[in-house]
Amino acid sequence: MIISACLLFLLLGAFAEGEVEFDIEDLKEYQKVYESEEIGVCSTSSTKTYMDYRAITDRSSTQYIYIRDNMYLDEESGFLVDEDGFIGVALGSYYGIIGDRFYVTLDSGVVLPLVKVEEKADGDTDGGCYHYSDGSVIEFVIDKNVAGDYFGIYGNGLVLSGNYNNYELFKGSIEKVEKVSDIKRDDYVSFVENDDGEFANYDIFDYASGY
Repeated sequence: MIISACLLFLLLGAFAEGEVEFDIEDLKEYQKVYESEEIGVCSTSSTKTYMDYRAITDRSSTQYIYIRDNMYLDEESGFLVDEDGFIGVALGSYYGIIGDRFYVTLDSGVVLPLVKVEEKADGDTDGGCYHYSDGSVIEFVIDKNVAGDYFGIYGNGLVLSGNYNNYELFKGSIEKVEKVSDIKRDDYVSFVENDDGEFANYDIFDYASGY
């Protein structure tokens, strides 16, 4: 899908002209755009949990500012994505700092382009890697209302029963993690960008109408 001009996004004032394209189905045949370097896999966990972005309330925090300035809400899936289609996640301190981007390859062969927009507390993780409580390395940062409509709410009241591994596209253990650079690959085939549109001036942290 193309994220539309009525997109709610995190910056007060115009962000940029143009349109951000994100279609969850494109992940099935994802093409790596940027050069990357393989780094260690601290856990192969298949569990992929989530948190609602509105749980981040400290407006002075690095993660709040990063999300506000760089992420868009995909109104179909509920994911937060950046201008290159990297999906916002919470990761432990083992995987860099806020704003670091990764290609995570699952044992299914699916490559997930992820950007760290929140950090799991060291006290809640084993070595800054996986969550003690559920074993998850990847925790998607989402709008749970939108995601619930798209993926479904199950018997325990959570999106996909609280685990995105229950969705076929995201099913699988972590096989490889690559740190993404800002340099585009030589073999990347670029496409013409449609820059006729302009995003509306909304702040997706303005959710007074209901959480």
